[in-house]
Amino acid sequence: MSRNVPDYEDANLILRLYEERREPKLREAREWFIREFKATSFAELAKKYPPGSDENRMVRMMVSYWDMVGAIVNAKILDSSLFFQTTGEHLIVWEKIRPFVAEQREAQKNPLVYRNLEQLAAAHYAWLDQQHPGLAETRMQFFRSLIDRK
Repeated sequence: MSRNVPDYEDANLILRLYEERREPKLREAREWFIREFKATSFAELAKKYPPGSDENRMVRMMVSYWDMVGAIVNAKILDSSLFFQTTGEHLIVWEKIRPFVAEQREAQKNPLVYRNLEQLAAAHYAWLDQQHPGLAETRMQFFRSLIDRK
């Protein structure tokens, strides 16, 4: 997935994506999502965070942000290796929504829902295992423990 040699354009894009994460509304959504969001089914998502609620807005903001970043990395517009070395927040986002994505895709009759984020996470886990065998599973277990703690 990597283009082999990251360049200044890659570095600038990573910095731009980081800067976007500092935007006040996205920052608020990030803090809430990481600390408070918990749903294990699409039905629970809809019940706890109904359309029109601030919480629903923050869920959509977080997941769509990382799905957009996934599209950029998956399309090789941004060097994946450099990206994987500099962030991992998308992995916790993916692990939090993973339990209900298939159900959401079926309910919305859209197999593409969050596909970019799913592919990004899979590529990142594969990259982690290339760096150190078993690291992907270790990271997944760590994220699951954070999620299950609440």
